[in-house]
Amino acid sequence: MQDSFKKEKLNFQDRGVSVIMNGNFEVEEMILNPELSLQEQQEVLKHCLNKARGEIQKTLAQKMMSAGIGL
Repeated sequence: MQDSFKKEKLNFQDRGVSVIMNGNFEVEEMILNPELSLQEQQEVLKHCLNKARGEIQKTLAQKMMSAGIGL
């Protein structure tokens, strides 16, 4: 099942910053926006990582529920 989780990918973008995270909560790619200040990039990146993690958790929970596996 962990292999199938790893195949799940989520791309979350905000203000030119992009994060791709897989179902094992590993960050596969990050793209920063050089037009933002360092502080802005840090804030947006934190937001993107948190949103991506939350969306992956929801996706995996839905898949587990539809497969009949309780959490």
